[in-house]
Parts: sequence; C-alpha cells; structure tokens
Amino acid sequence: MQKKIYVVGMFDDESTAKVSAAVKTVAGVVSCAASAEKSQVLVDFDEGTAGIEDAINAAIAGTGVEVLG
Repeated sequence: MQKKIYVVGMFDDESTAKVSAAVKTVAGVVSCAASAEKSQVLVDFDEGTAGIEDAINAAIAGTGVEVLG
C-alpha cells in the first residue's frame, strides 16, 4: 500500500534525510520518499504488518516533524 503523509517542520535536506531514514527502519516499509518542498512523505508499505501506520507516524514524529491529520 502506498500512502501520502503530510507533515509540518521538514524544511531542508537534512530534516528530509532524517525523516526518510527513520521511516525506512520501520518493519514492513518497502520504500520512502520525503519531500520538504511538498511537505509530504510518500511511503510504500506492507499493510498486513500490525500497527505499521502508527509506527510510521511515530518514526516521523521522533525526528521532530509533526504529522498532520
């Protein structure tokens, strides 16, 4: 499943790299592309993994970036 997550607080290449790296460590994530310009994170993941969406949001929040919605 692919999901677009909108965020606030990702302003530069450094924060974008931190978010991408954090999300990629979540079990079940296949790929991740973060964009500071679009204020979004595009994540492809195995939706069969229990609690994965919460884990992805927590990984993003753990970098200091706020998840919207």
